[in-house]
Amino acid sequence: MRPEEHLSDAPGAMSFKDHFSGHAQAYAEFRPTYPRELIDALADASPATKAAWDVGCGSGQLSLLLTQRFHEVVATDPSAEQLARAPVAPRVTWRQASAEQSGLAAESIDCVVAAQAAHWFDVAAFVRECRRVGRPRALVALVTYGLMFVRPDLDRRINRFALETLAPYWPPERRHVDAGYATLDFPLEPVSLPAVTMRARWSLAQVLGYVGTWSAVAAARRAGEGARFDTFIAELSANWGAEDEVRTVEWPLTIRAGRV
Repeated sequence: MRPEEHLSDAPGAMSFKDHFSGHAQAYAEFRPTYPRELIDALADASPATKAAWDVGCGSGQLSLLLTQRFHEVVATDPSAEQLARAPVAPRVTWRQASAEQSGLAAESIDCVVAAQAAHWFDVAAFVRECRRVGRPRALVALVTYGLMFVRPDLDRRINRFALETLAPYWPPERRHVDAGYATLDFPLEPVSLPAVTMRARWSLAQVLGYVGTWSAVAAARRAGEGARFDTFIAELSANWGAEDEVRTVEWPLTIRAGRV
């Protein structure tokens, strides 16, 4: 079976903690784009570049970029709302499926990548699935990023909002992001990949749109504490400068990788 062959809903596709379907459109619009350096690092470390599996793909921030180096890409996510925002693209097949039960053929994938998603997985079951679908020596890469960096005075305000104001609202899985995935049990042969930083040139509106996609912001709103975000908006706006001023935003990526 070809890796992109369509299957009906994979078993267990909807059994997941869903923190993002409720704001899938904002997620598609405001999440940053991964750099070409990441794609090259993944491809260069893979045993071949025939097929990649983008796990927990969301609305496809990484999936399309993988086609720059991989012949075909299977992009899976358990959220139908997220996948509905994914673009039609040659050589990318979108599938609603979980990380633990992909429905992919055995030994069909050269590179498995989960970007800003692995902390939501049952990692032990996910690793078993990687061992099943990965070709010999296939790469498995867990990519994550935490705080963003703009300018020191703005960073202090953003970090205070993220780490103090929103502290009660982050899901417990967030601790794995803060630890750079070092706390995940990932029993694969380690692979060292080059350091990569994700960058964007963003206006104030784009930064605020991105912060608005955080799961903790959504949780605060559900708890009736949306005013906390409103206060942050006012504070950052007062210190940004001209509203239309564009600034460089950086996120150092942490990549924990291994081989099946």
